[in-house]
Amino acid sequence: MLVQSGGCICGKIRYTYNAEPIAKVLCHCDDCRKISGSNYSVNFLVPKAAVQVTVGTPKIFSKVANSGDTINSYFCGDCGSMIWRESANCGPNKVIKAGTLDDSGKIISTSVFDAEVFTRSRVEWVQPIAGATQRAAE
Repeated sequence: MLVQSGGCICGKIRYTYNAEPIAKVLCHCDDCRKISGSNYSVNFLVPKAAVQVTVGTPKIFSKVANSGDTINSYFCGDCGSMIWRESANCGPNKVIKAGTLDDSGKIISTSVFDAEVFTRSRVEWVQPIAGATQRAAE
């Protein structure tokens, strides 16, 4: 696995990871819509131990989800870019927002997605990804 790197739009937060993602997942939940400003978010689950912040210190916003699980969102305090999320539900993994990766267009377009979650909230005109597990909730 090549080391992947990414960061926020202003460059004050940078990170790397050196592991294959455990899963590549699209999320259609309301939180991800608000975070991404889009209809869903593209997420790579990566072991926490493989991720290293190389520049800056992300700010943290914590929220209790509908499941009762606390979700911690890590973002740039200057430009507001969401970098990753963590929760007990994700175990020892970070949910990297794939759009923050350097060369994200190429990485995302060549990815095979494992699952789509919160599909009950998927907008009607977005089609399911063939071969990806479809989950109405998490």
